Amino acid sequence: MNFRLRRIGLIFQVVVPILSSTLGHAQQFNSDSYLSKPEGVATVILTYGERDAMMMTTFSLIKNWEFTAALYTYNDDDDPTTNDGYSSSFYFKYMFYENEARTGGFSLKAGTGLKPGYVGGDYITHNAFKTFWMNTPATLSLFDNQLSWDLMPGASITRHFEIEGNNAWAFTYSTRIAWYAFGPELAIVGEIYGSEGEARAIPEYKIGPRWEPNQYVVLAFTYGDELGSTHGAGLQLGVMLFSPPFVCLGGCD
Repeated sequence: MNFRLRRIGLIFQVVVPILSSTLGHAQQFNSDSYLSKPEGVATVILTYGERDAMMMTTFSLIKNWEFTAALYTYNDDDDPTTNDGYSSSFYFKYMFYENEARTGGFSLKAGTGLKPGYVGGDYITHNAFKTFWMNTPATLSLFDNQLSWDLMPGASITRHFEIEGNNAWAFTYSTRIAWYAFGPELAIVGEIYGSEGEARAIPEYKIGPRWEPNQYVVLAFTYGDELGSTHGAGLQLGVMLFSPPFVCLGGCD
């Protein structure tokens, strides 16, 4: 327990100075909302936790489009000095509908590579770029914007899966609810995600507070685990850092 507390303290020592000097936003949930960031914005997402760490970069090069590259590292033996595997993911996101109030809408995501929560065992390093996936994030705003509900159904196919070498399909699912019980700045967020089919993943959950003091900064601290098992994400802290618009292909306003 003391070792875990020291690791959590180290996270705050690293992340808090970043927040104090850079515009940011935080996200370590598997679920995604419909929203694409404004054209020209580059985003760096950093997450550190007991099971895995992530570095993700997203570029909003074209209006309503995002292009993302992510790297995940894993810690399966509770020893942060060892490398227990890694995975990568590349994908795009297209927001094709947004309501007039800008509180909900729909988008499409597709790419290749694996994410934590959809991997296990040798799949981490062996099947990353043999897996192709697509999902459709949707966001609903309920009870006068006090409740935000994200749903993200999808599907994946993994080529030459396991020893048999067959193509393995899976239905992927993820849903997240953010309850702004303490006003528009602080939410309690919970989600469940996993996959069913030939490439099944044990369902996982995450829960924790998300602080949104303004439109630029959000900090999330969560605990996650597998349902019926004990190999989930554990404690995690994440931050997402936005840049000013500068990477528009057609020129930024």
